[in-house]
Amino acid sequence: MMTQPTVFETRLDDNAAKVAALLAELLADSPSPDEIQRPPRLMAAMRHGVLNGGKRLRPFLVIESAALFSGDPQAALRIGAALECVHCYSLVHDDLPAMDDDDVRRGKPTVHIAFDEATAILAGDSLLTLAFDIVAAPETGLSDRQKTEIILCLARASGIGGMAGGQMFDLAAEQQAPDEKGIIVLQAMKTGALIRFACEAGAIIAGAAADDRARLRLFGEKIGLAFQLADDLLDLTADPETMGKATGKDAARGKGTLPALHGQAWTEARLTALIAEAADILSVYGNRADILLDTARFIANRRR
Repeated sequence: MMTQPTVFETRLDDNAAKVAALLAELLADSPSPDEIQRPPRLMAAMRHGVLNGGKRLRPFLVIESAALFSGDPQAALRIGAALECVHCYSLVHDDLPAMDDDDVRRGKPTVHIAFDEATAILAGDSLLTLAFDIVAAPETGLSDRQKTEIILCLARASGIGGMAGGQMFDLAAEQQAPDEKGIIVLQAMKTGALIRFACEAGAIIAGAAADDRARLRLFGEKIGLAFQLADDLLDLTADPETMGKATGKDAARGKGTLPALHGQAWTEARLTALIAEAADILSVYGNRADILLDTARFIANRRR
C-alpha cells in the first residue's frame, strides 16, 4: 500500500519542479539582451550539469526562508535558481580529473565525460557568472539594496572564504588530513556556506529584521553541518547505486571526516543534537517554521 506524500514532500517536489522549469528557461539557446550569441555546445553542457534531477534543496531553503516572513515568492524562486547555478557549477568543477575525478553524477555521466574537460570548465564558469546575472536582472523583483546585499552574501559564500576556499582545503586534505578543528572549518566553507546563504537570503528577500536575519543565518549554519555529517556518513555506509555516484572515496584518499574520527553512533547522535539546536533557533516562529524544521530533519535523515 502506497503512503500519501507529506506536506513537506509535496512542497519539496513542487518547488523542485518550479526551479527546474525556470532554470530550463534561463539556459535556453537564445541570447539575453546585451549577449551576442550563446554557443549551442556550451549551453548543452550547462543544461547537462543543471537539468539532471536532484531535490533542489538549496533553492527550497531560499523559498521557504522567504515564505517564513511573507517574502515575494517569485523573487525567492529566482534567487534560488541563481544559487542552484552556483551549486551546480561547483559540482561540474569538483567532478573534473584535477579535483575529485568523478565519472558519474546523479546516475549520469559527469559533464567532462559527456562532453570534454575544456567544455566542462567553461560550463562551470558560465554557470557561476549566470548566477549573478539572475540576481541583478530586472526580472528579479527586489530593490537595488536587496540585490546588492544578496550579491555580496553569495559572493562571500561561494568564493575564497567560502565554497572555493573550502575546496582548496579539501584538496590539501588528500596530502595531510586535518585535525578535527580543521575538518569543521573545511566543511563549513565547502558545504555549509551555501546552505547558510540560502537561509539568510530568504530573510533578505523578505526585508526581515536584523534579528530574524541573524537567526536564519545561524539556522543555516546548523543544518549545513548536519548536511555534511549526513553526506560523510553516507560516503561510509551507502552503495554507489543508491547514491548515484561513487562512494568510499574520502576513506580511499585518506581524507579526514568527523564520522571517520568518531564513528557512526557519534555521528547519528550529533545529527540528532543539531536538529534539536535548529528547532530551538526557530522556536520563536512557532508552527510557521514547520517546513524549515522538516527540511532540517530531511537533511539529517537522508539516505542518498
